[in-house]
Amino acid sequence: MSKISRRRFMQISGSLVAAGAIPGAGLLTKSSFAAEPIKLGLLHSLTGTIAIAEAALVEAEKMAIDEINAAGGVLGRMIDPVVADGASDWPTFAEKTKQLLQRDKVAAIVGCYTSASRKAVLPVLKQSKGLLYYPTYYEGQEEDKHVIYTSQEATQSVISAIEWMAKQQGKTFFLVGSDYIYPRTCNKIAKPTVARLGGKVVGEEYAPLGHTEFSSIINKIKAAKPDWIYSTVVGGSNVAFYKQLKAAGLDGGKQKLLSTVVSENEIDGIGKENAVGYYACMGYFQSIKSPENEKFVKAIKAKYGQDRVVGDPMECAYNSVYLWKMAVEKAKSFDVDKVTAASSGIEFSAPEGKVTVHKTNHHVSKKVRIGRARADGQFDIVHESGVIEPNPFPKL
Repeated sequence: MSKISRRRFMQISGSLVAAGAIPGAGLLTKSSFAAEPIKLGLLHSLTGTIAIAEAALVEAEKMAIDEINAAGGVLGRMIDPVVADGASDWPTFAEKTKQLLQRDKVAAIVGCYTSASRKAVLPVLKQSKGLLYYPTYYEGQEEDKHVIYTSQEATQSVISAIEWMAKQQGKTFFLVGSDYIYPRTCNKIAKPTVARLGGKVVGEEYAPLGHTEFSSIINKIKAAKPDWIYSTVVGGSNVAFYKQLKAAGLDGGKQKLLSTVVSENEIDGIGKENAVGYYACMGYFQSIKSPENEKFVKAIKAKYGQDRVVGDPMECAYNSVYLWKMAVEKAKSFDVDKVTAASSGIEFSAPEGKVTVHKTNHHVSKKVRIGRARADGQFDIVHESGVIEPNPFPKL
């Protein structure tokens, strides 16, 4: 219906309503002709080994969508979330991305967690001219015009973490991670940083994704007696790793450990008692004291229960929806190319503080923090950096 015919129809129907000529006239209002909702894809592992870390992101994204819809939507259109389960399986992520873009016609996707899942969807994004907001800390080494990276890339967290650890207690490090691109690249960044600071790497071990038997690696750690364990073990494997460390006498009171992949959400699955005293380096912790964060945490708990916790990827997922909204409004369009161009330089007052999309490389400038896990599963923040510019292609 054209604008002219719609206006004329409303005039005619209004006259008929006034005359009582249309039964059930109360149902025929201007809102009957509101713009169709715009679809936003939410693609995460709701099942499988990565679900322990990833499933909660959907809840944060839905909350952002609800907030935006309550405030009038985006360009006058409500956001309709379309949720898909990547099932911790990389080919499934690619398949679901194709469905979201080609069948469901979503305007953009907020999704993925592991780099393997993100890498799997890149060809589909290119083929279907899609746009992904990727809300997880990752290894860098990538800049794709179809992706906005809304969490910290590795140099922003790894270098800050190693520098802080080296100032605390000793300079010997044992590196342990899951066997895929993120941990291996993080350790490529960590090793020259350790050397630059006069430290020494006394061990480096990897376990397959989903691995649950860490006794061999733990024995090597005990033999090496490092000042610090730097861990990039991800997902459900951390349940076994942390429990077995504690059982081996390497709990957080006896062994210094810092992870760049364990947030409050993972601790919920690991068990608070198994994580006490260990450290994490994140852009966001639930315990940040600010009006924006207190409002955010209060809203999460009101929506999902007072026992819910909020971790870094959840907050970045929430930010991603708002960053997309802001880019759409700046572009005055849902067109992917226009939204991507409009993203340059956008600033958002996030729960973690101001995040800014870099003018050229699609990553965000932000602070990182180091926290020590408490008995209640929250973190005491012991270090906060200044704003760190993204450097996705460091010289390794």
